[in-house]
Amino acid sequence: MKSAVSSFLGSRTLLSFNHSRLYSIFFAKPIPHPRRPSFLCTYSSRISAPIMAASFKPEQARKPPALPLPTPPLTKFKIGLCQLSVTADKERNIAHARTAIQDAAEKGAKLVVLPEIWNSPYSNDSFPVYAEDIDAGGDASPSTAMLSEISRLLNITIIGGSIPERSGDRLYNTCCVFGSDGIIKAKHRKIHLFDIDIPGKITFMESKTLTAGESPTIVDTDVGRIGIGICYDIRFPELAMIYAARGAHLLCYPGAFNMTTGPLHWELLQRARATDNQLYVATCSPARADKGSYVAWGHSTLVGPFGEVLATTEHTEDIIVAEIDYTQMDLRRENLPLSKQRRGDLYQLVDFQRLNSE
Repeated sequence: MKSAVSSFLGSRTLLSFNHSRLYSIFFAKPIPHPRRPSFLCTYSSRISAPIMAASFKPEQARKPPALPLPTPPLTKFKIGLCQLSVTADKERNIAHARTAIQDAAEKGAKLVVLPEIWNSPYSNDSFPVYAEDIDAGGDASPSTAMLSEISRLLNITIIGGSIPERSGDRLYNTCCVFGSDGIIKAKHRKIHLFDIDIPGKITFMESKTLTAGESPTIVDTDVGRIGIGICYDIRFPELAMIYAARGAHLLCYPGAFNMTTGPLHWELLQRARATDNQLYVATCSPARADKGSYVAWGHSTLVGPFGEVLATTEHTEDIIVAEIDYTQMDLRRENLPLSKQRRGDLYQLVDFQRLNSE
């Protein structure tokens, strides 16, 4: 792998970004130098249109090549977003989440999504206190034990929001996905930690207590192929691009944007991820608690593959159930065939994890 990347860089690339094991973006065309002759900056105007079209190489814009969209088990189904109030009482939070999941299922939801950090106050002081050993299960993780039981009893898929996870001497912000059989199908540890400092507005450093996850998470479920991110992960388009290239139908982001960035960016980012990748995006936030140390913006939302807001809450506790229709993805990709128009001759997204596993 290293030799392949080195060869690529040596032969074709002047700039590269994000040389991590998760993903990388390469720009394959030379960037004009201000001291070089001006004709180098205008060479493309001398190339005929047919030759340019042949040189676009859209199939090379993703490495490995993008997977075709898989046929989902269901074409249409209902998703439930449970925007929950969170208290300092962990037992209450767990029981309350269980009731909300039941309510969503009674309204027809086959997929239910919970908020980020729904069993604990959102604070660095709380994370170590409320953290659970998910791998040990049982009494060591009462939150996931409840989700396992209720998903099996109701025969639904659950994106279990996120909870603080303890693994050895480390803490993670972790989302578990439960199949309709009650078994954990995937576990996503938040990749991008929320470290922010806007003077006079908000300062929060997740990295003081939490460890960043190491892997993108995509999972096949009874309701399609789903890519998972947690809150701050939504700000990084490369992650969503990887999920789209792996054939995701839906991206789910449990999140808790704040009162500073929420009004400006929350819906904007959701619509951008959906529009760029022509798939569905669902988010679920805690309800706003004005007296808490961290105040969430709320506004849990479902966005369609054309960037349209299909359903959303306000800031108070709420449960919304809306329909997802995957045929809309095919329609939008036919209307606007982005995958056939990418410039593999100019740039490339490299999914290192998938490349090394094939």
